[in-house]
Amino acid sequence: MYEKKSNIVILADGEFPTHAIPLQALESADAIVCCDGAAGKLCAYGKTPDYIAGDLDSLPDELKTRFAGRLYCVASRETNDLTKAVDFCLQRGAAQLKILGAGGLREDHTIANVSLLADYAAKCHVEMITNYGTFVIISKTSTLESAAGQQVSIFSLTPSAKISSTGLKYPLRRQCLDSWWKGSLNEATGARFTLSFNKGIFIVFRTHAGNYEL
Repeated sequence: MYEKKSNIVILADGEFPTHAIPLQALESADAIVCCDGAAGKLCAYGKTPDYIAGDLDSLPDELKTRFAGRLYCVASRETNDLTKAVDFCLQRGAAQLKILGAGGLREDHTIANVSLLADYAAKCHVEMITNYGTFVIISKTSTLESAAGQQVSIFSLTPSAKISSTGLKYPLRRQCLDSWWKGSLNEATGARFTLSFNKGIFIVFRTHAGNYEL
């Protein structure tokens, strides 16, 4: 399925892309896999899903008929529709994924989707792009691109891990981010910043250009 397709987008059923960055990802995608409820939104936008994945309980009958050959139904309640869509892509050889529409509308869904990124990142390169910024997972010392004034938040999934930084307005010095607020609301001072640590998994959020004052 994906032998020649490296730019795979998963569209979740949250806030539909409006910012130029997620819209560009949507427009340039080699293939779009919709979580079932997002298929109608994508059609209303003027594009057609390549595949629709989920338990399909939110997919209208008209779209079930129209896209009958593109459906991937998993009835299990053990995983959400986003995870079903990710698993669908991984089973078909996807090595990198961009997740859109996974934020907004319901905060509990957003938190769950962000935390699930760590599970996905263990299997492929993945980023979650919202209308306000981009989430990535890092599990080793990493240097990330940025811009002066860009807002940066860091959330630890390994509270005992000690992390240090260069290139941030408020430096981290072997700090344990044992509460999610502790690494939030920082700011890049230039074109890149580095996060250094010996162990752990961290979620990093960077705002999009033009959203620095949010």
